[in-house]
Amino acid sequence: MPRVKDGFRLYDTHVHLGRARHSGRTQDVDLLLRSMDRAGVDRSLLLPFPVVDDYRAGHDRIAAAVKAHPDRFAGAACLYPFLPEQEFREELKRCAEELGMRALKLQPQYQPLNPVSGRHDFLFAAALERRLPVIVHTGSGAPFALPSLYIVPARKFPDLPIILGHAGGSYYYLETIVAASLCPNIFIELSSLMPHHILEILGHVPPERLMVGSDLPESVETEMHKVVLMDLAREVKEAILWETGQRLFDTWAPNQ
Repeated sequence: MPRVKDGFRLYDTHVHLGRARHSGRTQDVDLLLRSMDRAGVDRSLLLPFPVVDDYRAGHDRIAAAVKAHPDRFAGAACLYPFLPEQEFREELKRCAEELGMRALKLQPQYQPLNPVSGRHDFLFAAALERRLPVIVHTGSGAPFALPSLYIVPARKFPDLPIILGHAGGSYYYLETIVAASLCPNIFIELSSLMPHHILEILGHVPPERLMVGSDLPESVETEMHKVVLMDLAREVKEAILWETGQRLFDTWAPNQ
């Protein structure tokens, strides 16, 4: 049964599950479900942390959570891009075909891949081959986390959705406007922004390419409800809060 907050369904498109080596933070399924229920979130996309002890075990943990709660969770992969390329491709294939993952996460703050370099086209090509939108952490971790850099792979792979996670933060959110204005396959995830930043983005980017995310359980209510409470048309809120995430992570396929 849908969990409706003020009449809106909520899809949290940026949630971490597992244990992070870089921060020591641990987030389990029960913690995430409690935070979702408290905030009225229907569904969340689960992402591994960018630095983990065993990436295969991390992916298996997410797949198990999705299997146990298919109505509440979808899963995403996250792989260190400097693994041997064949190893990278084989694990991504396993994630897509065996584990049912629905996206690939890149975190340039801890995975300093240069998206402008043709050397790294394999990551975006592999994601497109496996029908996995790419979610990129943007903001902290510059220069490789600058939103504008993802114009290059977005143009090389126009059928691949690229989501700019955290919208570049308050320092670089204007770059997400430029990137999304130039590339119709670039989407923006709005966590970390103030409401007036979101309004400025909406002046240039349609709501069908915007989505909400929380990143951390303590941020779920704030990140979801800031959009719920904004003075926006109902159809705009519905697109941002539910429809964009549901379309990309539950039903998207290339060329549809």
